[in-house]
Amino acid sequence: MSQPSTDEFERHRPYLHAVAYRMLGNRAEAEDAVQETWLRYAQQTEEIRNARGWLTTVTARICLDLLNSARVRRNEYPGEWLPVYVVEPDAGPADRAEIADQVSIALLVVLERLTPEQRVAFVLHDAFAVPFEEVAAVLDSTPAAARQHASRARKAVAGGGIRHTAGLAEQRRVLDAFLAAAQDGDMRALAAVLAPDVVAIGDGGGVVRTALRPILGADKVARFFTGLFGHRLAGVTDMKIEPALVNGSAALVVRATRADGGPLLLVSTVAVDDGRITGIFNQQNPKKLRFVPDLS
Repeated sequence: MSQPSTDEFERHRPYLHAVAYRMLGNRAEAEDAVQETWLRYAQQTEEIRNARGWLTTVTARICLDLLNSARVRRNEYPGEWLPVYVVEPDAGPADRAEIADQVSIALLVVLERLTPEQRVAFVLHDAFAVPFEEVAAVLDSTPAAARQHASRARKAVAGGGIRHTAGLAEQRRVLDAFLAAAQDGDMRALAAVLAPDVVAIGDGGGVVRTALRPILGADKVARFFTGLFGHRLAGVTDMKIEPALVNGSAALVVRATRADGGPLLLVSTVAVDDGRITGIFNQQNPKKLRFVPDLS
């Protein structure tokens, strides 16, 4: 192609957004990165022989810069950090078809522990099959160094991953059982749906009170959530719990009025493996919940 084409770019936009979202864990930031890519693409005067490759490289470089600048902010973040959720209404009993930018919160949590270079190399090569020669161009390194970044990331993901293998129907069933047991304060029923190594992570952004560190193990997680529903939520009114999808996984949206009259909004999603919950991810940071849709 001799001149940048709007139609050509739009054909690649969903793919570029999928790449950027996996790297950044924030849908708005991913959209901004793709838009910046478009601006650079539109200003090109030289011939671009491989539009997809060129656009991938530019998007990845923009994301790498954002990841490096975000590292300091993340280190100073109050408590645990969770990505901005993509919240959608639950589609119903049938498993929903995958869309391009769906990636589980469980994976995004693990990707957050990688260095920016490892994350970029892993996403580009392992998720999108970008050759290491092109990954190296993004990282301004050699193919061997890019390969090493991806290898280290792969080991970190495999070793520190939160297992999430269940289909959507099983996720719904397990999440419903968990909610019923937590509301009833039934420790035995909770133990039946929690994996021994379950982890619960909450993100309040320093604004909403939540656990500042991950809660590890079935016993501690069970006690935390029976206490949450038995005591901390005892003073709230007008509670409404709705099923939802978060990044394609089963989730709950909790809305209520606090005892002080303020609103309560919590979005919780889970990772499920072999019929048990392996991860619970509670997003309560108001800044990250601004775009939660009305599901009614």
